[in-house]
Amino acid sequence: MKLLITRPMPPAVQARARADFDAEIRGKTTFLTQEEILRALTEFDVVVPTLGDQFSAEIFAQVPEPRCKLLANFGVGYNHIDVDAAHAAGVAVTNTPGAVTDATADIAMTLLLTTARRAGEGERLVRSGRWQGWHPTQMLGHHVTGKKVGIVGMGRIGQAIARRCHFGFGMTVSYQSRNPKQLEFPAEYISDLSVLASAVDFLVIAVPGGAETRHLVNAQVLTSMNPTGIVINIARGEVVDEAALITALQTGQIAGAGLDVYEFEPKVPQALCAMENVTLLPHLGTATEEVRTDMGHMALDNVAAFMAGRSLPNPV
Repeated sequence: MKLLITRPMPPAVQARARADFDAEIRGKTTFLTQEEILRALTEFDVVVPTLGDQFSAEIFAQVPEPRCKLLANFGVGYNHIDVDAAHAAGVAVTNTPGAVTDATADIAMTLLLTTARRAGEGERLVRSGRWQGWHPTQMLGHHVTGKKVGIVGMGRIGQAIARRCHFGFGMTVSYQSRNPKQLEFPAEYISDLSVLASAVDFLVIAVPGGAETRHLVNAQVLTSMNPTGIVINIARGEVVDEAALITALQTGQIAGAGLDVYEFEPKVPQALCAMENVTLLPHLGTATEEVRTDMGHMALDNVAAFMAGRSLPNPV
């Protein structure tokens, strides 16, 4: 069986792939083109795609009987794959849950602290050579300890963020999700997202991407927030209406935003880049050597199970 890995992987993952499978590892770090996706489906038995590799319904319509029978996605999010269309074409889909949880929660806290305490702005000031020394009213930001945080989505990652907020910073945790959760820490369930947004100092987005959550955080939700409120998005870019977010920031409806993902990634609007009260990261949620290696091995575990005829460990 032939295996295609669509992006370069950590060394240990590439070594295993070459040792255990008839693997082709694409050398580019960019998204697959449509031509490359069609080749992936017709020339390989298994593909390990990742974020941005658009295996859409339109693509599957062009290849109704693909040679590929498994998309072993590298990443927990799979909104770039039309799972229903894949299944209809006889293609199984897996992902890599669990491996990404703590690293993504750490990035959420990085964004929250950096934005609240104006750390990015301060770092740029020092690098520019314009810093004139400490004074009592210099770059006053927002206190974090003891504040209220609202978490949108209380899955693995949402709970990991909530633990850090509650146990690490003494924050009051509220959350919105499809249903109330049994949690190991105190947290208030608020079913209405606008009500949650109005009640907290920080709104952290931690839901999966896809059609159901597109523009979940919209103008109505942003308008509900306090003018001192800060939005943090470590989910998927399209969960937040980017145009509405820019308006909310420009008009002072909210105080700031910390973003690791973008609606039209990798394009980032100049309006966001121009704002000092916005922290912008290049999708670093899982970017540690250990986590990316674990993710790669989890994807290959699914490949190995498929090729051996065993049940898939992480089916979608």
